[in-house]
Amino acid sequence: MGLDYYDILGLTRSATDADIKKEYRKLSLKYHPDKNQEPSAEVKFRQAAEAYDVLSDPKKRAIYNQFGEEGLKSGVPEKDAWTQGYTFHGDANRVFREFFGGNNPFSELFDSYDPDIGFGGIHGRGRRKQDPPIERELYLTLEEVFKGCVKKMKISRRVMNEDGHTSNIRDKILTINVKRGWRASTKITFPKEGDQGPNNIPADIVFIVKDKPHPIFKRDNDNLIYIATVPLGKALTGCVVDVPTLDGRLISIPVNDIVKPEYQKVVPEEGMPISKNPDKRGDLIIQFNIEFPNHLSPEQKRLLKEALL
Repeated sequence: MGLDYYDILGLTRSATDADIKKEYRKLSLKYHPDKNQEPSAEVKFRQAAEAYDVLSDPKKRAIYNQFGEEGLKSGVPEKDAWTQGYTFHGDANRVFREFFGGNNPFSELFDSYDPDIGFGGIHGRGRRKQDPPIERELYLTLEEVFKGCVKKMKISRRVMNEDGHTSNIRDKILTINVKRGWRASTKITFPKEGDQGPNNIPADIVFIVKDKPHPIFKRDNDNLIYIATVPLGKALTGCVVDVPTLDGRLISIPVNDIVKPEYQKVVPEEGMPISKNPDKRGDLIIQFNIEFPNHLSPEQKRLLKEALL
């Protein structure tokens, strides 16, 4: 009695290509001689390979469906000639390698135990390796970090089709809820959103926060630095510095000290929100750029000498 390729794979004649791939995958792993030492395993492994070799080829499958194993292997009439009879090359491992794309998929295919196959992480073997993380920079304005916001990030990734063997490129939108006060270098991880493949665990996608340059402020962790330009006279005699804020206010800061080189004025809790406790804030640090006059009259010089010397 000839071989029933559909019965070997546990399928009916209405099976789809995806069904054929799925069942061959399961049986080839279950009966692979390296993993299954039962006397019948090697025979079943070889039969599964031959069945897949025939049924995965549309022309061979069509001949087999119409004429059975005998017609497939003996040849059938085709126009004015006969088809060449099919002979399985006998190398079940070759079919296995071509299907999985490697000699030993057992160390990469599974990250959990599969009771139908019997291999996997239950004994610490057969775990798939995860691809390295994919890092992307997420540039945020100080206003976005000050207030918090939602960012939509579009990614393109390879996704496996239902047959478990082919794939295509699809777009996906990842949503990032930016929390108030996030510092630069904060990492936001989307687990396993990288390219999918039959023999890998998709990589994590990691967004790393970066501060966009700001026209007014410079950030120092939770503090904001503002540079105020004041004339020399006011630096010596006192002044009021008006500072715009990230939430739209204008605060007036009196400076009664003499503004010397490297002098700075600290305004408590007018900086960035602290991410772990957004109700609290860092400080506003005012640094000074002192404007010196380009020219002094003789009288001005005399008065300065009298006042300062």
